[in-house]
Amino acid sequence: MEQSYYIEKRNPNAELPLQFSVHPQEKRGAGVMVHAHIHDYIEILYAQSGHFRILLNSRDYTFDAGDMVLINSNEIHNVFSLGEGLNSYICIKFEPEILFTSQSLLEMKYLMPFILKESTHQKIFTEEEIRATILPSILHNIYTEYKEASYGFELAIRTNILTLFLYILRNWHKQNIDLNIDVPVNKEMEKQLKKVFDYVEENYQEDITAREMAKYCNMSYSYFSRSFKRIMKKSFKEYLSYIRISKAERLLISADSNITEIAQECGFSTSSYFISQFKELKGVSPKQYRMNYRKH
Repeated sequence: MEQSYYIEKRNPNAELPLQFSVHPQEKRGAGVMVHAHIHDYIEILYAQSGHFRILLNSRDYTFDAGDMVLINSNEIHNVFSLGEGLNSYICIKFEPEILFTSQSLLEMKYLMPFILKESTHQKIFTEEEIRATILPSILHNIYTEYKEASYGFELAIRTNILTLFLYILRNWHKQNIDLNIDVPVNKEMEKQLKKVFDYVEENYQEDITAREMAKYCNMSYSYFSRSFKRIMKKSFKEYLSYIRISKAERLLISADSNITEIAQECGFSTSSYFISQFKELKGVSPKQYRMNYRKH
């Protein structure tokens, strides 16, 4: 089966030496603008002309000139031009870490809506919605600063990105959108959670239980379970399943392994359990998810 998906990796010595990248993307007439891919970067598309369709995390959206698209870290996406004339947008990509200055959950909580793939926040910001706000000028400033590369442009771009996301978060807060980020976390719990995240990232294929993680953190099982769910808004078992399915998403698109092989590689005991968990989280079966991206 021909692979139609690629993983764009971070490379500090090549593509993103400045933690960000800005470039225009153009195409005359209808067709593929960008093939299906995934990356750790947060990405913003700001349409200049034309009409577009984006398949974002297996959901279809359309956007037009003047609209802004917000793509979370690690969301699989591809873009198609639909207009007969010139279809163009500015593409801004940056590492999520640019949004916080310390390895602290006190700041990381504001980043969570943009790095969790299951976040249901707004993806398309229409021209009518943002026209009278600071967003268009910020987006143009980022593009101009990057293109001209004047002295201190790195600081200017980072400042503009922070201002843009602060505006988005405050606007959502005014609308009473619950982003589930106001959870107090003490320093010790923050340290223990980081240990858990690192351990799961390295060992998600193994049979890991909440009881084992509690012991690993020198906590009682009940205290660990309560604290983890309070902070993460999901149980440890749900979090582990989420991580495994995130890994499976990439394999479904980038590898020719069958469903059973992918289930085993990602730590699921049976393919039937993998399928049921995948459908619960993604809304489609693993087979359909693979077809959605490979048919384009």
